[in-house]
Amino acid sequence: MMRLNRYLAQAGVASRRGAEEIIVSGRVSINGTVCTDLSRQVVPSDSVKLDGKSVRPRDFLYVLLNKPADYITTRSDDQGRPTIYHLLPSDLQRLAHVGRLDIDSEGLLILTNDGELTLRLTHPRYKLPKEYLVTLDREFDMTDLPKVKRGVYLSDGKARFDALVKLNSRQVRVVLTQGITRQVRRMLAAIGYKVKRLERTRIGPLADKALRPGEFRLLRPAEVEKLKGAGDH
Repeated sequence: MMRLNRYLAQAGVASRRGAEEIIVSGRVSINGTVCTDLSRQVVPSDSVKLDGKSVRPRDFLYVLLNKPADYITTRSDDQGRPTIYHLLPSDLQRLAHVGRLDIDSEGLLILTNDGELTLRLTHPRYKLPKEYLVTLDREFDMTDLPKVKRGVYLSDGKARFDALVKLNSRQVRVVLTQGITRQVRRMLAAIGYKVKRLERTRIGPLADKALRPGEFRLLRPAEVEKLKGAGDH
């Protein structure tokens, strides 16, 4: 059983908010009767139609990919460079990538056809933590730590790290909840460091040290549920 707006969203009709507008407009019927009740619950035996056409929730797929460096996070590239979709079989080509990693970066990337989960993982209000292993061109000076935690001004706003841990002279582990483009590289460049290697090692509660570069796997149901709860306070 689920609310009607969620049912429509899972059918790919619209977002939950968009589905509410559709319901109120009288375009949805359940078992032959127009329904404008936003609180209406739908059970599996119900026949739901939008503008007279049957709609059913889609089966969702969730894939975790370990992106290697030198792959583009896009479906196609006009320069002929390899994309992450070259790493996936044909039956997974329709999945959308959640966020992106630039061509030089590597690490964990989620792909799915679940729009609600995509929103939860990418919208700033959920503050989903992402963790990166960063190799620098020189030793990180811990006197720079307050700068990155307090915030560095970039061309598109103030950017900050939620945490930075020095692992050895040239390696740091960074956690951030913002989604600014190339944030790690740009912030560190702003205070005088060049990133030699950047690997995303965690997305919210999800990590997988056993997944090799170029490999992918389906997420387990328990992992999906944890991701759906990520960002709840």
